[in-house]
Amino acid sequence: MRVTLIHNPGAGKQASDASDLKKLLRRAGHEVRYQSSKEDGWKRVLKKSADLVVIAGGDGTVGRVVRRMPEHDVPVALLPSGTANNIARSLGQLERPFEELVRGWETARQVRLDVGVAEGPWGERYFVEGVGAGVFANLLASTDPKKSKKRKQGKNPVEAGLRRLHQQAERAEPVLICATLDGEDISGEYLLFEALNLRYIGPNLFLTANASPGDGQFELVMVTEAERSRLLYYLDHWQDDRDRLAILPSRSGSRLRIEWTGFPLHIDDKLQPKTKAKPKQMAGMVEARLNGASVRFLLPESKDKGG
Repeated sequence: MRVTLIHNPGAGKQASDASDLKKLLRRAGHEVRYQSSKEDGWKRVLKKSADLVVIAGGDGTVGRVVRRMPEHDVPVALLPSGTANNIARSLGQLERPFEELVRGWETARQVRLDVGVAEGPWGERYFVEGVGAGVFANLLASTDPKKSKKRKQGKNPVEAGLRRLHQQAERAEPVLICATLDGEDISGEYLLFEALNLRYIGPNLFLTANASPGDGQFELVMVTEAERSRLLYYLDHWQDDRDRLAILPSRSGSRLRIEWTGFPLHIDDKLQPKTKAKPKQMAGMVEARLNGASVRFLLPESKDKGG
């Protein structure tokens, strides 16, 4: 196959060497076009003819590429090497040798992952992971980029992120959100308000078992003051049994409308309002919707499947 490889050389140990990645793909019989995500031109390379786009990196790199892929009907494969790897984890592609993943592309099943659109005073933007307000957005708003980079280089940045999220959840004030989901009023005061396209978000937090790739709906998780203790308990015991413990109020939908008054709001890993936003970009109607846009992913079966 003609493969376009988009690689973040700074993401994780397994994908740190570009030459090793290219050798791995060429040994498997693929023609490789390489592009670092750190260099100008990675967006243009997606317009060139290819049979497969391979992304070697973490959620930031995967998200940036996938948000541009609905415009190109080319399948995507992952070589996950970031910190949280929420996208790869949700697709069952994590903790598998790169060699196994590459060998499996020829016979892999294809799964479509919905790509949503978030429209607001800033314009339109695709999202992959989710859109939300409350503790996650507040955490992003209070994060110092320099300190965040140092934490990612620590021993366990995921656990560090969850500790900070726990601290945020302990002291957070509920946010008054006036909103509708598929036309039904769901307004209220929420500690956490997340329209999730994936099962995992942020520091590997598993908030819902119902989010399913390609089903045309996101899962809206809504945590009020009444559920604060449940959220804190989960953040304390996430390693024990994340699937069983993640029982928070949620509803499925495909169109969320929010009367945004300027409170912190995240679209994937981007925060609104931006620091230098103009007044007209700091409040207004926001809509998050799934309207049929999707990206095809190759999902190789594990060699251990079925025993």
